[in-house]
Amino acid sequence: MHRGHPEAISFCKKPADDDGASGLDLKLQKPRPPVGFPKADEAHSDASCEDDNVKTAVIGSLGMLARDLCLTLEIARHEVIGLDLPDVDIRQQDQITSTLIGLTPDIVINCAAYTNVDQAESDSDLAYAVNRDGALHVARACSGMQIPLIHISTDYVFDGNARWPYREDDEATPLGVYGMSKLEGEKQVRSSIVQHYILRTSWLYGIHGKNFVKTILSHGRIKPELRVVSDQYGCPTWTQDLAEAICALLARTERRMPAPWGTYHFCGGGITTWHSLAELIIREGRNYEALTTSRVVPIPTKDYPTAAKRPLYSALDCQKFEGTLGIRPPAWQDSLKLMLARLYGAKGSRIED
Repeated sequence: MHRGHPEAISFCKKPADDDGASGLDLKLQKPRPPVGFPKADEAHSDASCEDDNVKTAVIGSLGMLARDLCLTLEIARHEVIGLDLPDVDIRQQDQITSTLIGLTPDIVINCAAYTNVDQAESDSDLAYAVNRDGALHVARACSGMQIPLIHISTDYVFDGNARWPYREDDEATPLGVYGMSKLEGEKQVRSSIVQHYILRTSWLYGIHGKNFVKTILSHGRIKPELRVVSDQYGCPTWTQDLAEAICALLARTERRMPAPWGTYHFCGGGITTWHSLAELIIREGRNYEALTTSRVVPIPTKDYPTAAKRPLYSALDCQKFEGTLGIRPPAWQDSLKLMLARLYGAKGSRIED
């Protein structure tokens, strides 16, 4: 499937005016009131998902999230079946149904998606074929086999007009084709299978594939200055953290103590901007290699036009997941540092992908 990431960065040789940080206090200091869930342990819970002989099919297994997820599941002694193009195409109902029937998995995780946010605006047929119709086909197949489905979705189902983190039951009104196609996929899952989890996440990055962190590092090696959007707010999420959260969800299900079926949010703890994220990437990256970038300049969204409109605020409220599973999302800063350490390796050599 097509994979991409919503870049919010441009480059120039001269500094730009710092007019993109307005509203910082309002955005970061007006959280929703707590809903009464008990506090969970701090970052990187050691909750186990070890389940011998659980056969888990991961669709979209060559993607950024799924590659970390498959390894995490294997370490937890799952029997992992990775499925991706060209061997299986979720746009074809007969193909995905016959494949799953032949494999007889105990549970299916659908990580497959069309995620090129800008290209979706001009390639809407393919975006809907994968994100809406594909989700329907997987859900129908799972329902017919009476096996649970975990479906990965996105913060881009929201329009960004909120002033506090979005909860699962907040109204979803996407701004672009990508978000709308993912929302339609959610609807198809809900209407087709009872035993499902829809897990929304945001601002994903990881060791594998293309993502914002690796883009910043790449340009940081050759650009003296980066100009990065500073008025879009969200929650950066390391794929490894999300993989472990999915693993915890699976553990409950396989122990016949499933969390209530439905929609959950999971993302990195805390809220930031693309600009602040880029600053920390450059700062931490210098611990591993010499970077050319000396300044990361904040710019407003209007100075970085894109084909698709992005939500200005897409932070997700994870209290439902925390209260149900007892797992608090790690602080995004801590996860970024761990990811970079893993990316560069113990001896400081970069992992290229």
